[in-house]
Amino acid sequence: MTQDLVAALPYLAHQALFGAVAAAGFGVLFNFGGRALIWCTLAGALALAIRTVSQKSGVSLEAATFLAAIGTSCVAILARRWLGPACNAIALAGCIPMVPGAFFGQAMLGYMAVAADTSGQSVGQLVASAQAFIRVVSIVGAIGAGLAIPAYLLRSRQF
Repeated sequence: MTQDLVAALPYLAHQALFGAVAAAGFGVLFNFGGRALIWCTLAGALALAIRTVSQKSGVSLEAATFLAAIGTSCVAILARRWLGPACNAIALAGCIPMVPGAFFGQAMLGYMAVAADTSGQSVGQLVASAQAFIRVVSIVGAIGAGLAIPAYLLRSRQF
């Protein structure tokens, strides 16, 4: 068990590093200030690290993304003292690297190939494209739910 963990550390560090870079890029794109940009970077690293650990433990991509979004949102809300009112925006920027662009591209290219097919033999391509699109919707929904649930529960006075 310990050897597996040590062997997985370089891959985990790789995922966290590139999650941090991607979140920082989105933070720049959204005009976050310098201090908030550092928090975006940390949120991106945290999100990809949680998702990677979850997937390595056998959880599906969609469920791992949900867990990562919940974890990132909880940490951002609990760190509100340092983050200020931008905590939800920082959590969102940290989760943006998990948006499934490859699946979306696969779905769109597949749908275009089906539309261009005149032979009528594209049922397999249509099914593959629909599956990719369903994964996109599921992952984006998991990110949204993972960000919204802690924001609602941790701010509620009754909870």
